[in-house]
Amino acid sequence: MARIVAVTACPTGIAHTYMAAEGLEQGAAALGHTIRVEARGSAGVQNALSPADIEAADVAIIATDTGIDESRFKGKPLYKTSTDPAIRDGASVIRAALAQASSATTPTPPVDRPLKIVGITSCPTGIAHTFMAAEALEQGAKSLGHTIKVETQGSVGAKNTLTAQEIAEADLVVIAADTQVDTSRFVGKRLLSTSTKAAIHDGATLIAQAITGAKIAGADLADQVKAAKAEQSTQRTGVYKHLMTGVSHMLPFVVAGGLLIAIGFALGGIYVYDDAYKGTLGWTLFTIGAKSGFALMVPILSGYIAFSIADRPGLAPGAIGGMIASAIGAGFLGGIASGFIAGYVVKWLNDKIQLGRNLDGLKPTLILPLLGTAIVGLLMYYVIGEPVAWALAAITAWLKGLQGSSAIFLGMLLGAMMAFDMGGPVNKSAYAFATGLIASEVYAPMAAVMAAGMTPPLAIALATQVFRNRFSEDERESGKAAAVLGIAFITEGAIPFAAKDPLRVIPSLMVGSAVTGAISMVFNCTLRVPHGGAFVLPIPNAVGNLGMYVVAIVVGTLTSATALGILKRPIASAIATAPAAR
Repeated sequence: MARIVAVTACPTGIAHTYMAAEGLEQGAAALGHTIRVEARGSAGVQNALSPADIEAADVAIIATDTGIDESRFKGKPLYKTSTDPAIRDGASVIRAALAQASSATTPTPPVDRPLKIVGITSCPTGIAHTFMAAEALEQGAKSLGHTIKVETQGSVGAKNTLTAQEIAEADLVVIAADTQVDTSRFVGKRLLSTSTKAAIHDGATLIAQAITGAKIAGADLADQVKAAKAEQSTQRTGVYKHLMTGVSHMLPFVVAGGLLIAIGFALGGIYVYDDAYKGTLGWTLFTIGAKSGFALMVPILSGYIAFSIADRPGLAPGAIGGMIASAIGAGFLGGIASGFIAGYVVKWLNDKIQLGRNLDGLKPTLILPLLGTAIVGLLMYYVIGEPVAWALAAITAWLKGLQGSSAIFLGMLLGAMMAFDMGGPVNKSAYAFATGLIASEVYAPMAAVMAAGMTPPLAIALATQVFRNRFSEDERESGKAAAVLGIAFITEGAIPFAAKDPLRVIPSLMVGSAVTGAISMVFNCTLRVPHGGAFVLPIPNAVGNLGMYVVAIVVGTLTSATALGILKRPIASAIATAPAAR
């Protein structure tokens, strides 16, 4: 148990001073240490530290946003930070202070070479703190002899964007942000996350803390799957990347809307939308799902395609273009078109319109949304909308009329695509196609796609238990986790197995998924929501022809598991640890 003293202060001496003190006290209590915190507030100094308190302490912490006299702590291990980290996570500040004190008495070996560091800075407004933190990190890394590249997620979008190669080559990742930052692309890297204030306060100290205190994720199947998803995400480029950004942001609206529609049907019957049921719970839930959740699908798809291309300035023109696409009957195809048009138009405008540093703040909030929306809206109404609406109507009519061999072929194609790269471009192309059709009330392809996507990890799980001598002990253990991922429709759960033996595993999985897709389509199974796996099956009306849908998943899983048992060779280590294996 360590004895700690601390001082907190902020310029106003009100909220942050006392919140930081409370955060440190709670953090110390949670870690089993004792602490005494002096709060320098607007009402004066509270809980003042005595010389005896300081003398008895193992470490001193200064968590302030303003300068204070540090001379009384001379000779003591001293850890300095701002109030924000203490408020957000007092325990982490305590740990960092104790680690720094320990390294002062037992020096860690010096870094024997300059490190390659990457970072991200972001604040809610995306203006001052974002760039001040980036500059502080750059200066701090330079002063310590390391190189750093910092991506700023500012008001006009991401600048100095990190590439996949730069992330792969980095020794360390530092995120100084006051907003939520997606860290999936850094899975497997040593990473330290903190606030912009901490970086601005002392960039060099923050870099030093990151070198000694950054953490790396584990390596179980869930982490492997997360890393695989992150790697696929970084490999996305161009049109595919932008489309997938739109689809991923659209999904929650489709899921929520579809499930509410299904629950509405369950409560009030298949005609719950009639005025005769108006005011009932079933009618209300149906209305929320159909006229609010589903109504936002295309605008969100379009808006985030544009966002992916032009960052925040593209969001409004893209979303408004999507609303227009819905209004004129162009559906998801029109939303895709309006999203790409909005994104590239706004990006071009952003590059061409130069107002100077003082007036650049007008671009993301006034100039770019106004001009972008006007251009996209006029193009949708006068040029693009009508041809796209005609194309969507033709595709919808063809899909609704599919029967016999045509339905089998489409199901096999979609199923095989889902298993080909398990979350990669081919998989996501099939998924995006099926998801978009939900808005046009074509539900059969979505059913085939989700069933075929569940099959690969389920087949892996079954094969690791039935054909135990084909898999190592670690693989057999990971197979249990793959079963959970398969049930949840996370196709990527099969990727670690496919990566080790692609020539045998991938064809085996494709065969089973193709069978699943074909059975689902030929028996006209339908699905109103684009995700959820087995968890949506019990919901009334979420799945059409539920019995045959379950049969499709089971038959496809058995097919792939059998193919794996035939194609994979027994391995010596598995035979030794699994004598009962076939």
